[in-house]
Order: sequence, then C-alpha cells, then structure tokens
Amino acid sequence: MVSGKMKAAVYHGPGKVAIEEVDVPQIGEGEILVRVRAALICGTDLKTFLRGHRLVKPPSPFGHEFAGEVAATGRGVTRFSEGMPVVAVNSAPCNVCFFCKRGQHNLCEDIFFNWGGFAEYVRVPARVVGQNVHPIPEGLSYKEAALLEPLACVVRGNEAAGIELGDSVAIAGGTGPIGLMHLQLAFHQGAKEVIAIGLRDERWAVAQELGVSHLIDAGSEDPVERVLELTEGRGADVVIEAAGVPEVWEMAIALARKGGRVVLFGGCPVGTSIPLDTSRLHYDELNIKGVFHHTPGSVERALHLLASGVVKAKPLITTVLPLERLEEGLLMMKEGKAVKVAITP
Repeated sequence: MVSGKMKAAVYHGPGKVAIEEVDVPQIGEGEILVRVRAALICGTDLKTFLRGHRLVKPPSPFGHEFAGEVAATGRGVTRFSEGMPVVAVNSAPCNVCFFCKRGQHNLCEDIFFNWGGFAEYVRVPARVVGQNVHPIPEGLSYKEAALLEPLACVVRGNEAAGIELGDSVAIAGGTGPIGLMHLQLAFHQGAKEVIAIGLRDERWAVAQELGVSHLIDAGSEDPVERVLELTEGRGADVVIEAAGVPEVWEMAIALARKGGRVVLFGGCPVGTSIPLDTSRLHYDELNIKGVFHHTPGSVERALHLLASGVVKAKPLITTVLPLERLEEGLLMMKEGKAVKVAITP
C-alpha cells in the first residue's frame, strides 16, 4: 500500500487553485489507487476555475481527465493489478434508478462523480472501478488515453446529431478541443463538409491539420451569413454547439437549414436562457437536442475510437506542463493558446 505525502492541486474557489502537499489517498474494498502519468485540462476544469462549479465545493481535489498505472488495489479487485496502465473517467451511474433502467445512465439520479486527477496519485472509488476504468490499449500513450472522458461525451453528442452520408455540418466553437473531436467524428460518419466557427487563434492550425472544410472567424465575419453562402442559402444539415455560451446557442439554431438538426452540447452557466423563434421551430421543423455527459457504453465506444486511430488525440494535445504550472495551463486554454494542455505530475 502506498502511503506518505504527495503533490496535488486543490481548488479553493473561482480563480484560486494551489499545488499543495497532501496525504496519499488510502483505498478501500473494490477501489484502486492510480499513479497519474498524464492529466488533461478540460473545458469544465477551466469553467470551474473561472466561475465555479455546482459539484465542486472548495476546498476540493481538482481535475478529472487522467491516465496512469495502478499503484495499489483494494480487496476484491480482480480485473486490475499493480503496474497495469489504466484510464478512468470521472463518474459512474447507480444502474437502479428510473433513468438508468431506461438506458439514460448520464441522467442517473444518484450519479457518482470523482475528482482529483491533478495529483501524483488519485483514488478511484469502487463504483467507477466496476464500470468506467479500462486497461489502456497497446500503442496508446497516457496523454492520448486521458482524452477518453471528453471523447465519451462527444460520442453521445455525435450519436444525437444523426449525421448522414453527404451532410454539411457546422460546429460553433469548432476550434476548441470538443469541437475538434466533433469534427473528426463528423467526417467519420460521412459528412461531406465540416464548417468550424471560432475565434482566430493558435488552434486554427490544428483544425486545418484535421481536414476542416471551412474556417469562419466569428470575430470578423458573420457566421450565419457565411454558412448560408457555403450551403447554397439553406443552412447546415447538422449544427453542433460546442462553446457553452448562450449567444452561441442562439446562433447555432440560426445556422440550421429547414428540417435541420441542432445539438446543444456546451453547458451554459446555470440560470441562463435564450429566446426561441417559434415560427422556425414549427414551420421549419427544426430538431433541437440537448446532450449531457456520457454513459458506460459511450465510454467503451470512445476508447475503441482512440485505439483504432479514428479519433486522433495527439494533434489535440498541444502543450505539456508539470503540475506546478497548472494555472499557467488553464490561462493558456482561456486565451486560445492551446487546444489541450497535458499536466504531468
């Protein structure tokens, strides 16, 4: 059993995160202790750092996209052994509530969340071990494997979008990490063209590397006008919102053609709302879907997409920093100077 002290990030409220010396977590029955080899900064981590999060009560462990090696196993754990490379996601459903019984595990009434990836070691509770921890496939690095959690969410969003062969797809927030994963899956599903909308910054080169059809600079162009120009005046067949900003939600709906499908993926601040044009919803037969989080099934599918190379993780990880420079990494992502920042304890 590992004991002693370790370095870990502790969240103390909006704008306040510190690297502190804390006790190595002790594990119980069904749990594992993972030595973190790579942890990625997530858009949710950035939102939490900037404005707080309803589920992260300071002072709190911080970070949730991580991969590493098993350092210790609790009594009853048989699938994993010390030294095994593993990746875990940040939650697990109860499997017995109203929603779980209907296959909507992401809406579980007793969903369990786990934090603490920005640390030398992280305890993975039994419920997560039983459902959402996986051996890292051969050939996948720790940094690449750590992309599993956000990709699992993107997989659910992609499935909700129902992209068909030959579709035009517009992604609002298309140059951020979520947007770039949606871009890859849209092409994989048969999209004819993918239009990415974002602010011109260092991330544009990654979108180009991944084969984006068109880039629209929301800071200097009218995205709605440009999408109409690119789609013969109709609008996109599928629109995916990946920014989590109410104004972008509203714009995403305006980008869709008659009969189009809109996926509202990015989470906006609690309490915000947007106006809806009832005529467009009714007479244009828009199909608008909200999506949230992931399920054990989408986690497994995401791991397969990473392992098979359908989704390329390496181009998305543009910066690697030590744990002590976590705050610098958060600010880099805020300013669009990095797609994903990998933290290496």
